[in-house]
Amino acid sequence: MSPVVMILVGALIGAVLAFVAFTIKSSIDKKNQLNASEDILKKAKDEAENLRKQALNDSKQIVREERNLLEAEMEKKKKHLTDFERGLTKKEVSLEQKTEQLQKEQEKIKAKEVEIDTRVQKLDVEIKKNVEVGEELSHKLTQVAGLTKEQAKLELVEQVEEEARLDAAKKVKRIEEEANEESEKRAKRIVGIAIQRFAGEYVAEQTISSVEIADDAVKGRLIGREGRNIRAFEQICGVDLIIDDTPGIVTISSFNVVRKEISRMTIERLIADGRIHPAKIEEFYEKCKQEFESRLRELGEKAQMEIGVHGIHPEILKLIGALNWRTSYTQNQYQHALETAFLAGNMAAELGLNVKQARRAGLMHDIGKVLDASAEGSHAVIGADFAKKYGESPDIVHAIRAHHDDEKPESVLAHLVAAGDALSGARPGARKALKESYVSRLSDIEKIVNGFEGVHRSYAISAGREVRVLVENERVSDEQTIMLSRDIARKIEQEMSYPGTIKVSVIRETRAVGIAK
Repeated sequence: MSPVVMILVGALIGAVLAFVAFTIKSSIDKKNQLNASEDILKKAKDEAENLRKQALNDSKQIVREERNLLEAEMEKKKKHLTDFERGLTKKEVSLEQKTEQLQKEQEKIKAKEVEIDTRVQKLDVEIKKNVEVGEELSHKLTQVAGLTKEQAKLELVEQVEEEARLDAAKKVKRIEEEANEESEKRAKRIVGIAIQRFAGEYVAEQTISSVEIADDAVKGRLIGREGRNIRAFEQICGVDLIIDDTPGIVTISSFNVVRKEISRMTIERLIADGRIHPAKIEEFYEKCKQEFESRLRELGEKAQMEIGVHGIHPEILKLIGALNWRTSYTQNQYQHALETAFLAGNMAAELGLNVKQARRAGLMHDIGKVLDASAEGSHAVIGADFAKKYGESPDIVHAIRAHHDDEKPESVLAHLVAAGDALSGARPGARKALKESYVSRLSDIEKIVNGFEGVHRSYAISAGREVRVLVENERVSDEQTIMLSRDIARKIEQEMSYPGTIKVSVIRETRAVGIAK
């Protein structure tokens, strides 16, 4: 056999063998795939069966739970309906009882209506009889008294008016008595804003200081070349320096008491030193200013210790000390501040309030008087703003601002400070007024009072702060004295201007005189 044939035969056999092997392998793979598919199908059927059983169990559980919820809800509604039925039954019973009661009340009302009709008929008969009797009596009284019907009616009206007036006076008296029982003190009119700058002789005392000089040649040195020294002095010190022909005196004028006092100290030092020029003026002014401010602070600290408080700002203490150079109707305002503090503290103690707080507000209530020359507004407002600036509490600030009605008092502390201020200024001997104005005020008060009907005599006493009125007991009754005192007080308020308050006391007395023989 040739090699080619052998090769071809071998190739043919190899191909056959490869085909057979491929066929066998394909058959085996199909068989394996069939077995795998059967396994997967079996597993899928098992899982489906398990899921079906699980879903069946879950649905049974859900149905069971829903049934339990529905049964519980039904039981609850049944119970609610049962309770509602019981409530309706009770309401029906109550309504039946009320209906029966209303029927009984209606029967009673009908009976009363019948009774009222009967009484009305009887009253009509009585009224007719009374009218007839009244007309008869009126006719007889007219004949007896000699009065016409119109005259008698007018007299009756006057009598009714007088009785109404007396009833009103009694009611006013009763209301006043009730008010006195409810509170220990009645409200009083607060003293108006104090005059800060005085007229006439007192202005000179407060705004001018005189410095004595040994030699009139000093005046020329104080003026300086072309007036440079006096201009520098007035500019640095903030005062007016008056140099005139009056021998041995130069005058310092300023409404600011602190500047005026520092300027006085400065000019005394300049005269003692002998060297007078702008630089020296400024040097001595600064030294005197520091010394005086230290003195003011010491006075403020002294007042603070005296009333037993602490923690007041140094700037406020300076103003309190500066009050020592301030007066009102010749009353020293430093002493006035201390008096107000003690009075407010005493009243606070009586009322069970904070004594130290009342004293603190009383001590600072007039600090604005030292500032009012350079600020706008009343001294109460200026002082309150200054105290607020340096950390005082809102209660203290309000008490300072309200002590002269610049702000309506809204706390007991504010009323106490206002009362303490009025008492300190109104006490006997605290202030001095001009003799002419004092006599004129007393005369005006007595003239107003004597103009009222029924007044026998009047006396203005206690420096015009009280007027006692004697009335004729035949013309003025006890009840009318109350109305008379109010009318007099109201007329004095309308026609006069005065500091503090004026007390009106109406006095009525009945005297019985017997003669023994």
